[in-house]
Amino acid sequence: MRADDFLYPTDAGLYCAPGDFFIDPVRPVPRALITHGHGDHARAGHGTVMATRETLDIMAIRYGEDFCATRQAADGPAQVGGVRVSFHPAGHILGSAQIRLACDGGPVFVVSGDYCRTPNPVCQPWEPVPCDVFVTEATFGLPVFRHPEPAAETARLLASMAEFPGRPHLIGAYALGKAQRVIALLRAAGYDRPIHLHGAVQRLTDYHAEQGIEMGCLRPATQPREIEGQVVIAPPSAFASPWVQRFRDPVICFASGWMAVRARARQRGVELPLVISDHVDWPQLTRTLAELRPEQVWVTHGAEEGLVRWCELNGLHARPLRLVGYEDEAE
Repeated sequence: MRADDFLYPTDAGLYCAPGDFFIDPVRPVPRALITHGHGDHARAGHGTVMATRETLDIMAIRYGEDFCATRQAADGPAQVGGVRVSFHPAGHILGSAQIRLACDGGPVFVVSGDYCRTPNPVCQPWEPVPCDVFVTEATFGLPVFRHPEPAAETARLLASMAEFPGRPHLIGAYALGKAQRVIALLRAAGYDRPIHLHGAVQRLTDYHAEQGIEMGCLRPATQPREIEGQVVIAPPSAFASPWVQRFRDPVICFASGWMAVRARARQRGVELPLVISDHVDWPQLTRTLAELRPEQVWVTHGAEEGLVRWCELNGLHARPLRLVGYEDEAE
């Protein structure tokens, strides 16, 4: 079976014909396989959803218990239609997975979803999975993106807190994944004071703690005068609301790989940009392709053309899929 007949893009997302399912579809479909719980990949309204147990739990927290008609936990290799399916750690957020697809007489696919090779204390590390066709993201698929070590960015945050002990540090971080990673990085660096959370971050952080991930002492950020310590974590949308005005002379921080782009930091009024990414940067992305050496590389979203050109120069056959609807999730 030709690769293009096995898996191909549609208006709803990537469709696997022999298995009759979609991967991370952007609209409701009868059967969906979901790589992880971010809103640009995991949507409500599908018939059957197959995902890791953690991703199913996260979808239920975000969308309600009735987010789909039937849930199927990916606890090991499974047969879906005529396709053998297995889920493998992606290192992106809690529950994130790459999806391996294989059938008799056809190529082996691995659909990466979003992935990261930098160790992340809140999820399992990325796992290399040999394949014939690697379907990869390219969120940071340009040579300019070379992310620093998260511990170094955490040290910058702690240094700022020491320099400005009377100013609360308000950290913008996506409610799922990034917020919990920032907490874990601070704890690993020895910060043991209470960390205060915006309400939009609380439930997903509680879920991480329920899974045995050490979050330390957490308190709500409802009353600025009662805050103990200097760290307050909130989703980016909170910084455009009256909520932020409750704090006196805060240091506005933002944790994202996009903080490597100074113009983005200036646009958001960020005083302390923290370049902490949950995606592969350019060196990790190209190293992954060089190590896997698949027969084909398909690029789903991000800086597609730049990565396709790198593949051509390095003897890899590549094509952009130009899928739409996969960006940093909206807040």
